Amino acid sequence: MHRFFVAPEAIANGTAVIEGEDVQHMKKVLRLSYGDEVTLCDGRKTEYTARIERMEKECITLQILASASSETEPRCSVTLYQGLPKAGKLETIVQKCVELGVSRIIPFQAARSVVQLSAGDFEKKRLRYARVAYEAAKQSRRGIIPEIGGLADLSTENLSEYDLVLLAYENEERQGLKDCLEAIDKKGTEKPKKIAIIIGPEGGFSENEVKLMTESGARSVTLGKTILRTETAGPAMLAMIMYAMEL
Repeated sequence: MHRFFVAPEAIANGTAVIEGEDVQHMKKVLRLSYGDEVTLCDGRKTEYTARIERMEKECITLQILASASSETEPRCSVTLYQGLPKAGKLETIVQKCVELGVSRIIPFQAARSVVQLSAGDFEKKRLRYARVAYEAAKQSRRGIIPEIGGLADLSTENLSEYDLVLLAYENEERQGLKDCLEAIDKKGTEKPKKIAIIIGPEGGFSENEVKLMTESGARSVTLGKTILRTETAGPAMLAMIMYAMEL
């Protein structure tokens, strides 16, 4: 069954209204018509089975037939702090991490970022990244559309809101991600519900940045014996965490 996101306010009194680009996609590409059933998601983990009742030029009205909680969302919420990478790499990172279950992606300017952008310059690009997140969420049947945050400054981020903060650091020699995740299992306590992972840009982190983040509560971990590209590290780390947390 075809699936579409709709704003929560577009669902009321047993009906839903679809507007925007999806209208033409439903009519001209999918060839949907009166009486066809689709799945709607309000982006807040609730899904609806709905039947097309009316198709107009600018909108499509549907009757809600049933509703249920989304079963595709992971039990833990993971925020990715991503050091600003070069060129189109961030689009790839957004797409793959949304497919893997990330809840929020917050890019940040690092000392060794090759690309240097102001918060205002990044804001002009953020709509494009949000669109990538939307398309990836729809394709992967997510129950939410992960948020793409504005360009952050890690020195002012409140990391205390997370149950676990993991910093991927290529020079870490004492603790691997596997060790950290296995230690959580051995404790036998409730698994963390809010996790943050921090990935550096192509040039990695400076020692001062690592010191600042570990003093703020982050655990420095290695992802293995090889050095991963920044566009690989985030999805790889996220996949490992999701596997461990969802078991």
